[in-house]
Amino acid sequence: HIQSDYVDEQGLAQLMQRSAAITTEFENVPAAALVTLEAHRPVAPGAQAVAICQDRALEKAHFRRCGVPCAPHAVIETAEQLAAVDAALLPGILKTARLGYDGKGQVTVKTPEDLAAAWAQLGRVPCVLEQRLDLAFEVSVIVARNAQGEVVHFPVQRNLHRDGILAVTTVPAPEVGPELQAQAVGAAECLAASMHYVGVLCVEFFVLR
Repeated sequence: HIQSDYVDEQGLAQLMQRSAAITTEFENVPAAALVTLEAHRPVAPGAQAVAICQDRALEKAHFRRCGVPCAPHAVIETAEQLAAVDAALLPGILKTARLGYDGKGQVTVKTPEDLAAAWAQLGRVPCVLEQRLDLAFEVSVIVARNAQGEVVHFPVQRNLHRDGILAVTTVPAPEVGPELQAQAVGAAECLAASMHYVGVLCVEFFVLR
């Protein structure tokens, strides 16, 4: 058991000395720590993939590059970007670009005044404003990809949330036809391949009404 900060050099050195290979089960391990580890040991998923997964702005840009549709959104990192937000994105949800989960780091906004107040409330950290869409439900796809690019996946899942926290997952997903399932699986596999992802990856999708 090694207890230290994620980027503590001594802790990382101990981890490398005691490990033949290294992995992480969630996306909020600083990518910089994985870069250090990658120089000496096999690390999967890799630092580049984790860097994308832990930053909503990078994530959305990567989705777009892969042709996977995202909700209309704007990145807000400065007061100038805040002032330039397209009013068509309101009402929306302001989300911190990093470290948000289970509804944390998110504020619903309806007006430009709400948006300015919410950004201040979140500490003026980099954020993403997403337009609120008429959602039917959420589905997710779990894929596993190896270093040779071989991919397998579980059946598409349908998720029910209560107060922003996942409560029930139903597999196989009810009310999700073969075409939509194939679209979700194809998108998840494309994203994993484009990041050279090695490991298990869950991609969540919203289905619109």
